[in-house]
Amino acid sequence: MFEHFSPGLDLAAEAEALRVSGRSDLLTLDDLYPDALPTLQALAQRGYRLALAANQPAPAGDVLAAMAVPFAVIGTSGAWGVAKPDPAFFRRLLDELRLPAAAVAYVGDRVDNDIAPAREVGMPSILIRRGPWAWMPGFAAGAARATAVVDSLTELLALLPPR
Repeated sequence: MFEHFSPGLDLAAEAEALRVSGRSDLLTLDDLYPDALPTLQALAQRGYRLALAANQPAPAGDVLAAMAVPFAVIGTSGAWGVAKPDPAFFRRLLDELRLPAAAVAYVGDRVDNDIAPAREVGMPSILIRRGPWAWMPGFAAGAARATAVVDSLTELLALLPPR
């Protein structure tokens, strides 16, 4: 995907430069979809414990913590030393939450990085069909591996009843 939009980009070198600098230039709150904060806030009001776990450099955790959402856990691959799709990333999330896999619905936009490994450790998985990954070959076939498929985060409110 990166090669398509930025031919010749050395992603490993970019990631290493960010790690060394301690900056999180890859993520700002402006990068969020417009429905992200309202949906997360509504789920928190419904009594859900929320977690945010992503392949991001460690400093991105500070950016994510600036959201007006009471996250129980904010985890980054940079801070945890393990990245998706490694099932150890998802087991770490479960350890941090102190919950069994069946009690955690993992929401992601990639079948390979989110849905398949979440299912491998026993988590229900919700695939959001948007962003660049929704246009990748095999997306539709891979969507069958998800517990549910949504086109917007607001649809989670219909899937996840008040607690």
